[in-house]
Amino acid sequence: MQTGQAASPLAPGWLSVPADLNALHEPMWAGSVKRNNDGVLTVGGLDVAALKEQFGTPLFVMDEADFRARARAFKDSFDAAFADICGGVDVYYAGKSFLCTSVVKWVEEEGLRLDTASGGELAVAARAGISGERVALHGNNKSDAEINRALDMGLGRIVVDSLDELVRVGAIAQHRGEQAKVMLRLTPGVHAHTHEFIATAHEDQKFGLSMAEDSTDKAGLSAAEEAVAAASAHPGIELLGLHCHIGSQIFEPDGFALAAEKLLRFLAAMQEKYSVTMPELDLGGGYGIAYTPVDTPRPAAEIAQAMAAVVRSTCAELGITAPRISIEPGRAIVGTTTFTLYEVGTLKTVRVDAPAKAEGPENVTHPRRYVSVDGGMSDNARPVLYDADYSAILASRTSLAAPQLSRVVGKHCESGDIVVRDVYLPEDVAAGDLLAVPGTGAYCWALSSNYNYLARPGVVAVRDGSARLIVRGETEEDLLNRDMGV
Repeated sequence: MQTGQAASPLAPGWLSVPADLNALHEPMWAGSVKRNNDGVLTVGGLDVAALKEQFGTPLFVMDEADFRARARAFKDSFDAAFADICGGVDVYYAGKSFLCTSVVKWVEEEGLRLDTASGGELAVAARAGISGERVALHGNNKSDAEINRALDMGLGRIVVDSLDELVRVGAIAQHRGEQAKVMLRLTPGVHAHTHEFIATAHEDQKFGLSMAEDSTDKAGLSAAEEAVAAASAHPGIELLGLHCHIGSQIFEPDGFALAAEKLLRFLAAMQEKYSVTMPELDLGGGYGIAYTPVDTPRPAAEIAQAMAAVVRSTCAELGITAPRISIEPGRAIVGTTTFTLYEVGTLKTVRVDAPAKAEGPENVTHPRRYVSVDGGMSDNARPVLYDADYSAILASRTSLAAPQLSRVVGKHCESGDIVVRDVYLPEDVAAGDLLAVPGTGAYCWALSSNYNYLARPGVVAVRDGSARLIVRGETEEDLLNRDMGV
């Protein structure tokens, strides 16, 4: 393979030409992913050609041992960092990132709890048999049925998003002769450096109770303070504490630290003003992973130590007993455990005008190759939703061919059906080759659809040389069974 080749003028500034197209950038892959002596990508000791033969493509391929190791790393790292502050941390796996009954069982076996965001996710939790006390329910518009299901299951916490919802949860619990265990989700106004649609702590969005003073309120109270006052006085509410979530795919710890400090100060003020004890504080999740070689995720231990330092010093300054801390990693546990396996179909190369520059020849065009695969936006909606960047690698063999700037696209009838916007792949990639796109464990299967009547792929868990389906891929018969005219 040629090395030292100049980057294409069409490539984004962050994308460099790899020195070796066959090499695996370790932060993007699960721990067991390697190449065998034939150059074929393997995971858990199984090669992708065998997985394709048995399960077909597209296919989500998950390293179970890697999932468990990442879950344990969060639990162990945060317990160690917070041992002297509050005796450890409750780690809630954010099930919205990817959920099935097998994952629920792994989560519980590794000592984690489970965060859900709908009645459907509660149903998965119930089917898996996890104790309701270890489950949380989120959502900005919970139905009466979802609230009742949460109470039926004896959930450890219901995270309330608004004053209206607080009243509804309290009324339903009181009518049942019970108390709902409630945490109040606040918006601390901390800006996370991430995509607008996944930044969730600023004011102008649907989540949470504002901590800003409300000039329209006669008492001048913020929505957050009003909720504390109402919850602490409601007979149907047991107020556990406060919650925040500042966004997703965040690499820098500054936002988490600032949010923790703001919530601790608010918690201390509310406990004193309303003579109420709030024993818990949830600092959310949103820790980033490596989708491309330029992403720099932080180890769980580093995140834990940075957050613990802020909680420790702030509680000491305020003279308060530290609340029990909880966090909600999802993507940071499951994202890198999984890659999507595709088969290459058609290819074409187009000539594209180079971006305008102050210098250089005019009317120069450069090649961009389109590599079509047998999936697309129906199994990974994140590029079209968030402009998310991914990478890809030739998985069924190695190649000594020169790198060529490529765009991996799906088979849907949409020009925006892009899986990987920009990646260097070998020039000799051809129909029938297998490509692997890493980092697809979070929010890919969960956001999948049947657009163009494509059946959603299955999810295979691989461990110690064996593979098993943990989510069966759909068939055309599955799709037609819902059509009442058939």
